[in-house]
Amino acid sequence: MSEDSRYEAVCSRDARFDGQFFFGVTTTGIYCRPSCPATTPRRKNVRFFPTSAAAQGAGFRACRRCRPDAVPGSAEWNARADSVGRAMRMIGDGVVDREGVSGLAARLGYSARQVQRQLTAELGAGPVALARAQRAHTARILLRTTDLRASEIAFAAGFSSVRQFNDTLRAIYAATPTELRAARPEKPSLSGPAEAADGVPGASGGALPGASGMVPRASGMVPRASGMVPRASGGVPRGSGGAAGVPLRLAYRGPYDTAQVFDYLARRALAGVEEMVGAPGARTYRRTLRLPHACAVVEVDERPGDGWLECRLRLTELRDLTTAIQRIRRLFDLDADPYAVAERLGADAALAPLVAARPGLRSPGTADPTELAVRAVLGQQVSVAAGRVLGDALVAAYGEPLARPDGGLTRLFPRAEDLAGAPLTELGMPEGRRATLRTLATALADGAVRLDAGAERDRAEKELLGLRGIGPWTAGYIRMRALGDPDVLLESDVAVRAGARAAGAHLEDSESWRPWRSYAMHHLWNAARPPRTG
Repeated sequence: MSEDSRYEAVCSRDARFDGQFFFGVTTTGIYCRPSCPATTPRRKNVRFFPTSAAAQGAGFRACRRCRPDAVPGSAEWNARADSVGRAMRMIGDGVVDREGVSGLAARLGYSARQVQRQLTAELGAGPVALARAQRAHTARILLRTTDLRASEIAFAAGFSSVRQFNDTLRAIYAATPTELRAARPEKPSLSGPAEAADGVPGASGGALPGASGMVPRASGMVPRASGMVPRASGGVPRGSGGAAGVPLRLAYRGPYDTAQVFDYLARRALAGVEEMVGAPGARTYRRTLRLPHACAVVEVDERPGDGWLECRLRLTELRDLTTAIQRIRRLFDLDADPYAVAERLGADAALAPLVAARPGLRSPGTADPTELAVRAVLGQQVSVAAGRVLGDALVAAYGEPLARPDGGLTRLFPRAEDLAGAPLTELGMPEGRRATLRTLATALADGAVRLDAGAERDRAEKELLGLRGIGPWTAGYIRMRALGDPDVLLESDVAVRAGARAAGAHLEDSESWRPWRSYAMHHLWNAARPPRTG
């Protein structure tokens, strides 16, 4: 995309490009999203940046009006399988905060200097700057949604010192922590979308696939068209002990088929780990999460806002906030670009009616790649309902009980280490499949197979296929959901073939569906399932 094309997007305030790039205005020192409602600056005063971290590094502050942090993450990082795409997914998952740049480089198989050079050349910012933007955004959320002391928030957000925390917030937001907290809305706003941004914008923008596109919810405020609005603190426990509730609005781009996603998750929900409550159209998906520092409970509402899903996170450790959001966004495929998907798939005569019937269809990922891989083996050669029964039995036998049950949520999904040597006799499965499950669990536990955020997809699929009992369907399904690959087509899948016949689609023509074949597959799966109305 040329700079002239980018400027045309800015002039037209085209929200489709929010998160794809950012622009800074040299006369004001402010950077914005393309759809910013403010007066369009002159072309000679505009600079373009691939990430918000690059804009911050060039000395620009985030716009208070359009909040560039409220956009969804760029779909490019999910589609790309190169080292830069892998690095961005890992930074979003908090790898730099937990392991440093050296840990990121080791996971990528490069030196720290090479990673710095690659990211800076392509994104205008290195891993430290990208992680810094993410920390600042997390800190702003905690300041606006909790009553924690600023020093507690500093370390929960990943800062190494209170001084670094203070200096970063001043540099990015031109405000102190006290000023950011004081900016929490106290009264409902009746203004339109352009004026609804009453707080200070965040940092991560669309640069990262998970930390972006989320801000604190704004109680009583008018929804914004392309992001989220801060909410005044309320009902959130003080202090860092126990479970802290953080209300969020998770932004998505374009239309979003909530019925399709919630139906998909409901059919696969495992008792004790997941539950779907409420009537269709107003359901809430709830589940437990195993995170780097502790466990958590997440709730996501089906009824969407104007460009977001309502979410509530109860964290045992606030340090897990960024990682939790990243994983929820992956599960709900919130960083997808439905415009690009519809344009490519809609060009196929057979798929066009399916695309038109289900605008905003998504390809759900997972909140836990290890869990998804285990569930994929349980679902081999059986129906979704039968796979769910096996999953329920596995959780009941080997799931880790929560210290305090939360409604129907009572357990965490078993760890790979817990299954590697387990007899698995509680499952109604042949010994051959139980052996496959143990083999997979052993490979995941000892690192022989990696399914983390930055895993190399081709390599992971090859390693999976090298395990006895795992074939192309299972490896492909894991690649699609656990590794977030948008370009997987399970041609041998019975339901895919049935959907293709019903739609008159020819799987041999699927090359023209790239790089969005995962979405084509979901359309085919749903070919005989009419979209929900009302």
